[in-house]
Amino acid sequence: MRDDKAPLLDVADLKTVFHTRSGDVHAVNSVSFEVAPGELVGVVGESGSGKSVTMMSLMNLLPRAAEVVSGEVLFEGRDVRAMSRRELLRLRGRDVGFVFQDPMTSLNPVFTVGRQITERLRKHMGMGKRAARKRAAELIALVGIPDAERRLGDYPHQFSGGMRQRVMIAMALACDPKLLIADEPTTALDVTIQAQIIELVRKLRHEFETGIVWITHDLGVVAGIADRVIVMYAGQIVEQAPVRELFARPQHPYTRALLETLPQVTGERSERLRTIEGQPPQLDAHPTSCPFAPRCAHAFGRCLTENPVRIDVGHRHDVACWWDPETGEARFHD
Repeated sequence: MRDDKAPLLDVADLKTVFHTRSGDVHAVNSVSFEVAPGELVGVVGESGSGKSVTMMSLMNLLPRAAEVVSGEVLFEGRDVRAMSRRELLRLRGRDVGFVFQDPMTSLNPVFTVGRQITERLRKHMGMGKRAARKRAAELIALVGIPDAERRLGDYPHQFSGGMRQRVMIAMALACDPKLLIADEPTTALDVTIQAQIIELVRKLRHEFETGIVWITHDLGVVAGIADRVIVMYAGQIVEQAPVRELFARPQHPYTRALLETLPQVTGERSERLRTIEGQPPQLDAHPTSCPFAPRCAHAFGRCLTENPVRIDVGHRHDVACWWDPETGEARFHD
């Protein structure tokens, strides 16, 4: 978080459980982090690491089987978990915007994009019909869709995948949100459209001072846009640091393994892609040992009996690991 700004979002010890017929699944375990105004925080990890569930937990967007069992979520100092349904709907509609991976699951196929944007503006911003229509056209143009006024009358299926994602960004930004949560927003798009949307988000956050949480499995994307990176594994944060610090000095074996899976090109030949051996653990119990230990080449006795807490290793960098990669020896901390 930027030192000169109070947190926009402050999450402490968040825990989320899915109640299933076969027992509880501990999807989010003691997650704590902050986001400052205008800061872009990248959240990375394998599928199933808890990235999306964590962000859905913040604004109570979970399915019925899921429950936030403990923790604190403060938005501009206000307790989100204590809000009424009406307060929460207003928060999600105006102050917090969402962009999801597949816009076709978020856009209503039977309404024009113009209607979907103007309804949000009229409900949350109190605009009249004409003013809302004008603002909707401005938003469509802002995200790079040509002939904005005409395209307000089009339906979602009349847009390409990249254009639909731009529509979703326009809708998310309609009420000038203070926080934008983007969940794998470019994964299904080709690299050219990915680059365009990433550049758009970079521009918009500087223009509006919007705090952004960008959820992805792509460390390459994070390297180019994030201020800070959170690495998640098995429902918990194992490492977080400013982006340059993380890439230069990764401390957790899982982070180091993720970085090693990035494609490397040396001279005229590319190296063979590396993989992380093994599978993520089952989350049917609260972790009592390091969840990465079965896949870690540096695990030793304590890793199998005690889940490490995150400690500060300098340069606004913290890690949850008993092993110190800089000494190659055990790191004993209380």
